[in-house]
Amino acid sequence: MASSARRAEELGFAGLMTAEASHEPYLPLMLAAEHTERIDLLTGIALAFTRSPMTTAYTAWDLQRNTKGRFILGLGTQIKAHNEKRFSVPWDRPGPRLRDLVLSLRAIWDCWQNGGRLRHEGEFYKFSLMTPFFNPGPQEHPGVPVYIAGVNPYMCRLAGELCDGFHVHPIHTVKYLTEVVRPLVAEGAARSGRDPAEVKYVSGCFVVFADSDEERERWTGVTKQQIAFYASTPAYKSILAVHGWEELGPRLTELSKAGKWEDMASLVSDEMLSVMAVIGRRDEIAAKLIGKYSGLLDRITLYCGRDACGDDWWSDLATRLAAGQA
Repeated sequence: MASSARRAEELGFAGLMTAEASHEPYLPLMLAAEHTERIDLLTGIALAFTRSPMTTAYTAWDLQRNTKGRFILGLGTQIKAHNEKRFSVPWDRPGPRLRDLVLSLRAIWDCWQNGGRLRHEGEFYKFSLMTPFFNPGPQEHPGVPVYIAGVNPYMCRLAGELCDGFHVHPIHTVKYLTEVVRPLVAEGAARSGRDPAEVKYVSGCFVVFADSDEERERWTGVTKQQIAFYASTPAYKSILAVHGWEELGPRLTELSKAGKWEDMASLVSDEMLSVMAVIGRRDEIAAKLIGKYSGLLDRITLYCGRDACGDDWWSDLATRLAAGQA
């Protein structure tokens, strides 16, 4: 992590993001904080319900202090099966629970920063005790940005109402962003009298490198497999429905339950790939990303490893995206 973080900063990346998948998301960012000075450090995402809001508040507060204000807390609910069967935590009305959790975090941080009494009486979380011994005290950068992830209308509106940013699911499309996500976020912002422009959007973006026919075929297969994996999750059916692809989800779900992972990619059409991925030669990718996402997303990550391209390409891409130049 130390060397990767330094290299990312040297190459001109705006941020470094960790995900809660096969590793814990917060610990690597503390190492990254020690070895960088400029780039933002994000969780994209950390699981919301598997930790007490108090535990998350402490971790985020420490990271914000040690990064000197460069930390962004990204939270997501995951799905029912993982909460109940992988983490053995309750799953109950995830949208309202996440709303209560975000309000809990803000109440805890306000107590630490301003010295008032801790009091949060929510539907799911209640906090009323904070003694000096357990209070980390104020810091120079108290405003920890909170981003949430989601796909359904409640989560989109919640991002607009309370949050600093929204993690859009990687199997998004421009149609889904413009006709579903952004209008719903604006509705949520209106509820609390906020400017919807205050909400930042971040998402992973699929890229199919096509410098040769062989390479295009290989990256097409890899990307279709990833799209199929995500689309097999029933919770994401609303994304498919925007394009009339809702019948695909149950078919993919059946194959995933049968362990037929290799068969799933064949159900992802070339049309679906074309609207969910950016396809082109390496020298075209920057222009295509800007053309597709300008005005829609504020931060993007690419669904490919660093080894897919040389350092010079990554540095050039970071420079061109930051400047909005094709």
